[in-house]
Amino acid sequence: MSEARGAASRLPFFYGWVVVAIAFVTMGIGVNTRTAFSLLFPPILDEFGWNRGTIAATFSVGFIVSTLATPLIGRMMDRHGPRILIPIGAILTGCGLMAATFASLPWHFFMTLGVMVVGGTIFMSYMGHTMFLPHWFDRRRGLAVGLAFSGVGVGSIIMFPWMQFAIDTIGWRQSLWITATVLIAVLVPLNFFFQRHRPADLGLSPDGGPAEGESDGAAAKAPKRDGIVDKAWTETVWTLRLAIRTARFWWLMLAFFTGLHAWYAVQVHQTKYLIDVGISAEAAAFALGLVGLTGIGGQIGIGHLSDRIGREWAWSLALSGFLLTYVCLMVLGQWPSLWLMYVMVGSQGFLGYGLASVYASVPAELFAGRNYGVIFGVLGIGSGFGAAFGPWATGFLFDIQGGYGQAFIVAIAMCAISIFAMWRAAPRHVRLVAGRRG
Repeated sequence: MSEARGAASRLPFFYGWVVVAIAFVTMGIGVNTRTAFSLLFPPILDEFGWNRGTIAATFSVGFIVSTLATPLIGRMMDRHGPRILIPIGAILTGCGLMAATFASLPWHFFMTLGVMVVGGTIFMSYMGHTMFLPHWFDRRRGLAVGLAFSGVGVGSIIMFPWMQFAIDTIGWRQSLWITATVLIAVLVPLNFFFQRHRPADLGLSPDGGPAEGESDGAAAKAPKRDGIVDKAWTETVWTLRLAIRTARFWWLMLAFFTGLHAWYAVQVHQTKYLIDVGISAEAAAFALGLVGLTGIGGQIGIGHLSDRIGREWAWSLALSGFLLTYVCLMVLGQWPSLWLMYVMVGSQGFLGYGLASVYASVPAELFAGRNYGVIFGVLGIGSGFGAAFGPWATGFLFDIQGGYGQAFIVAIAMCAISIFAMWRAAPRHVRLVAGRRG
């Protein structure tokens, strides 16, 4: 019995990193399947001749529909866990990619690349993984989440150049069939057989510690340095009804809405904009992949930094990266050059993409508990509407202004608002991060 307990006490440290590794692969394929819409944007425009707002709305429609379903997804995650929901998302996304190859009208793309693909990838995305991944870590939460999310960067530098090559040689429809096949074949069995929801599912605790009530020896005698600042808050059994009555909940939602507006507006429109200002299609596709690659450093580095200096400072640094991204894009419109494009890429990846690690950490620290999934699901409505509104508003402003200047100014304002809102949410007033604990 003692041997079995000893084995169990060693398992959470090991299995927590297995969960991270599976998330790394899943996001590397799943999230980039959605982001690849930026590469599909130009050939679809060329083939059908629709305006940019119409096609950009495909992305927005998908985010709106999936966002409205996010509380339900959160409740399902609380009940069934990722080993069921992520395979469902992979199958839905794969079917959407295949169905899009038969599309001929705007609403066909809204339903396939929008509702099915964007909606399906929610299960596999930052939002889906935020519903369970933070449960596995406490002291190293920012680092662990950053490592998992960095899979997006590794996947992007592989997927995007390949996909641009496939689009140029065999067409965008054939490239979608190949992507759908890989997505389903890899992610469905990987997550169904190996992914887990919480350490408690295995009778374990976060951060490599034994399950509660099963610690002994030095582990039992070690002082607990949990960094709690507001004990009453952390001892509250949070329900959705209680959470939405707090100002902190709404400040956090505002921070998420504006932050994801800034993120996804540039993600969808970047490739076409770079081509418009004189950058080659190949260089623009490489830039999109390079953003993801540099995002590895951003997600890991800023995630780890947030464990040391606090979530608010890390969030501010990430949004400053997006703000600088939009400034660079505006300058590129006047003086197009590859070196400035790479400055934009670095700002977006090394800094901006670090937003994801903080995004995943803060809600779990504020509203942890058995109802966390549905609480985060409602917070995700703000995130999703921001991600949907950003691309649509940017395309709409382009269509009526004949350029991106006004849209980029709006995005810069969103970055500033997001920074302010995160400081008002003030997670440091509830829990101190590991680097701030006494």
